[in-house]
Amino acid sequence: MATITLKGNTINTSNELPKIGTQAPDFTMIKNDLSKSSLADYKGSKVVLNIFPSIDTGTCAASVRQFNKEAAELENTKVLCISRDLPFAQARFCGAEGIENVINLSDFATGDFGKDYGLQIIDGPLANLHSRAVVVLDESGKVIYTEQVGEIVDEPNYKAALEALFR
Repeated sequence: MATITLKGNTINTSNELPKIGTQAPDFTMIKNDLSKSSLADYKGSKVVLNIFPSIDTGTCAASVRQFNKEAAELENTKVLCISRDLPFAQARFCGAEGIENVINLSDFATGDFGKDYGLQIIDGPLANLHSRAVVVLDESGKVIYTEQVGEIVDEPNYKAALEALFR
């Protein structure tokens, strides 16, 4: 279990993020067009998993905007923005914001991604949503970087996550 805070108040996640050097757990989630997507769909590409509680909060929206901007410049890299929001909410946000360089995935149906990646919030007002985290994978799906954001209202370290792609 990881301990994080929400506006200074302690909350906990279900486990720890996957360890660097391990194979990322497989997943199946729903894209904005309601089709299913799994980790295998991105094999051969580097992958940035931008994970957050809800697209409808300021910090979460800022992370999607920032990674969308950065993704336009990245070769052989997919940025997956993951939350438990309904695919319709993700699509609405991206359409209104002109977000075109990232892929939104919804874990609304089962929450299994959050459980398997150890980032399901287990107590407090955001219980059952995902904590804010970034996980970066190499082309074979191996974890090369993780960040569990300690204060959920803070943005992730974009620079460190993107630098991990070029090590």
